[in-house]
Amino acid sequence: MALSIVFMGTPQFAVPTLEALATDERFDVKAVVTQPDRPFGRKHQLKASPVKEAAEKLGLPVLQPEKISGSDEMTQILAIAPDFIVTAAFGQFLPTKLLEAAKYGAVNAHASLLPKYRGGAPVHYAIMNGDQETGVSLMYMVKKMDAGDVLDLVKVPITEDDNVGTMFDKLGQAAVGLVTENLEKIAAGDLKGTPQVEDEVTFSPNISREQQQLHFDQETAQQLDWHIRGLYPTHPAHAQSDGQSMKFVKVTPLAEKTTEKPGAITFKSKKALHVAAADGSQLAVLRLQPAGKAVMDIAAYLNGAGQHLAVGEAWITIGEANA
Repeated sequence: MALSIVFMGTPQFAVPTLEALATDERFDVKAVVTQPDRPFGRKHQLKASPVKEAAEKLGLPVLQPEKISGSDEMTQILAIAPDFIVTAAFGQFLPTKLLEAAKYGAVNAHASLLPKYRGGAPVHYAIMNGDQETGVSLMYMVKKMDAGDVLDLVKVPITEDDNVGTMFDKLGQAAVGLVTENLEKIAAGDLKGTPQVEDEVTFSPNISREQQQLHFDQETAQQLDWHIRGLYPTHPAHAQSDGQSMKFVKVTPLAEKTTEKPGAITFKSKKALHVAAADGSQLAVLRLQPAGKAVMDIAAYLNGAGQHLAVGEAWITIGEANA
């Protein structure tokens, strides 16, 4: 008999797992719970979450409580009394009564190798900190954030070309097998959770506006690369240039050292722009987004707004004006 499931998730990361559960005869997805439609874009038109869009295509019932605790939607979930509640980046804390409603428990696919990076932005921090791998942990849900016993995990390498977007895609796919191949084991009593080591816990709070600011005088080229890739495309990193915000999409750290001050141009051609960073390091800017413009390759920028730039010129504003 198929295991009954209430699935709870919101972003694209959760979609592959939902699709796998909904199309596998071992499972019966009774309902999908996701965040309410939110205003999106300049026109603030309501937009459904990726999980809602996927659920509707699969013909599954969708519940969208503004707050799950005490809601009518929670009453509906309690009435279903599923074998499992499966969550993946749902975005709300679940009350104890709901956690206890599932016969075999509420489990969560969290995008980190727990106990590292509990919290809302684990993928961002893994890349920003220069980690060479991250992964997905399947854990029992408890009242405390991401603190439940870990049932299983899968590791995923972080390459030099990965950013938050590519890693979320990879981790979303990695979560599929982690969830679908373990639920039956849990139900059969063949898989037990392992408590997290509290001394090894680190946190990844949601990204702040201050964290989006690049500091060419404080960060080396390698650190700037990690910083940029660790925020793009969800929270693009930026710095001030010619009095305007310049968002950075892709850079490459260079091995050669420079004596130019941080933020100054160290090399320029029709298709290349190198900039000094902290500790004599420098990087090549490959893709960027000037204020009010679309994302562009550096060649397009240098053929337009960047035509006037010259070697030795202070391109990035350093100091208080850059805050």
